[in-house]
Parts: sequence; C-alpha cells; structure tokens
Amino acid sequence: MTVGSQFRGGTAGRGQAGAAAAQLALLAALWAAVGLDAAGWLAGMGCAAGTFALLTAGLRRAGRRSLGPADQVTLTRAVLVGGVTAMVAGGVPDGAPLLTGLTAVALALDAVDGKVARRTGTASALGARFDMEVDAFLILVLSARLALTLGPWVLVIGAMRYAFVAAAWVLPWLGAPLPPSLARKTVAALQGVVLLVACSGLVPGGVSAALTVLALASLMWSFGRDVCWLRRHRPGPRCAEGGTAAAAGGAAEEPRAPAPSSTGGRDPRRPGHRRQASCRGR
Repeated sequence: MTVGSQFRGGTAGRGQAGAAAAQLALLAALWAAVGLDAAGWLAGMGCAAGTFALLTAGLRRAGRRSLGPADQVTLTRAVLVGGVTAMVAGGVPDGAPLLTGLTAVALALDAVDGKVARRTGTASALGARFDMEVDAFLILVLSARLALTLGPWVLVIGAMRYAFVAAAWVLPWLGAPLPPSLARKTVAALQGVVLLVACSGLVPGGVSAALTVLALASLMWSFGRDVCWLRRHRPGPRCAEGGTAAAAGGAAEEPRAPAPSSTGGRDPRRPGHRRQASCRGR
C-alpha cells in the first residue's frame, strides 16, 4: 500500500472498537476450546492494546480519521495474531489445530490486503507499515514458539528485523530506502510458511529443524545482501562550503519506485530508493 487516498466509511475509532470486541470474543472462544490460561489472556490483550495504540498514533500522524478496506483486512489479521500470541503464551502444544489454523489464515490474508488496496484505490503508506508490523510480529511469535523445541537460535528469525531497525538508529544509512527485490519478498514469505509447518507437527522434528535452518540461512543472506547494497549507496560526503553536490549544481536525484514487501507485498525496510549525489571536486 503506497499511494495515499482519502477514505470513506466508518471512523477509525469504530473499526478499532469492533476489532477489540472481536479480540475478546476470540480469546473467550480459545478459553473454552483449549483452556486458555491467565498468561494467554494477558498476552492476547497486551497484543491487542499495543496494536490499537500504535495504529491510533499512526492515524494521527497521517492525519486520517478512518481505515481503508485493506486496513480493515490487516486489522482482522492483527486480531488473529493476537489469538496466536495468546495460545503461544498460554503453552498450547505444537500441532494444536487451532494454533495451526489461526496462523494459516493470518498468513493467507497477507496476500489479500494488498490486492484490496489496489483494487479499491485506497493504498497508503500507513497501511503498508501496519501490514509490515503485523507480519513481523507474527514471525517473532512463531519463532519464539518454535525456539522451545528447537532451541533459542530460532529466535534470530523473529528478532532479525527488529535488530535491523535498532542498528539503523546507530547507523542511519541503514534506514535508507531499498530498491524492489523479488528475492527479498520470496525469502520473507518463506519464513512464515516454514515456521507454520514446523509448529504444525505435520513433519518430523528433524525435517522441521532442517527447514528452519534453511529459512534462517536465506534470511541472513537477504539481510546481508541489503546491508551491502545500503553501504555501497551511502550518501557521499558534504562539500566544503556545506550542502550536497546536488545543492551546489551536482546531479539531480532520481527516486525509484516503492519496493514491495518481503512479507506479502510491502518491504519491512522502507520501500523505494533515492541515490545521493556525490561531492565533486574531491
């Protein structure tokens, strides 16, 4: 979702209130079905509260008062992720049909919200960020669950994106836009599928471990490839009089098209790319 629009329909507050009610209903259903304990309830409600707080802040910054159709799909996914989080925190065992089912639906809907946004003309930068955060958190939760059986090394899969963001606070050039990459999108989509299969109990433990190692290796390759690209395209030094070469008559900047995500249509490391002109005369 990359093109801003004005949306019609209900207010964001009504949409979030409906999602909060749906989250409570889902947690109650899980309590009745699998005996969700206090830890599960707290995790599920905490996930919902965090989602709504961040979404409200994002809407305020974007100057919007309503959610688009695609945002509603992503909000539905967020409710499902809250249910998955509750079951993982509540100790529901691997292979539980509800855990596998909710995760599968949440992953499947990741391919829906982008299509809805494009067909309805309601794509937005906020929607892209919202979708990306839901994807990233689901991967983190699944990796935490799988780490209980395969070992703490699996957490690297879920934590890598957050580590990348944290590193960008120290090295700002890591936060620069990236060009589109089908490889990045494919690798990111692979993480959710592999973690779902590994947690489902449908394959032997040795196969789950091998698939997870493959997923982690591909993710490290993808992040390493992007870091190398960003390092090569870091902004050049400023000219002696101050300002960039472009400001002093250098080459004009050329923005590229926004990048699709590696987790279902939008990139978790900012879409697009803008090359900085280098200082001339040095």
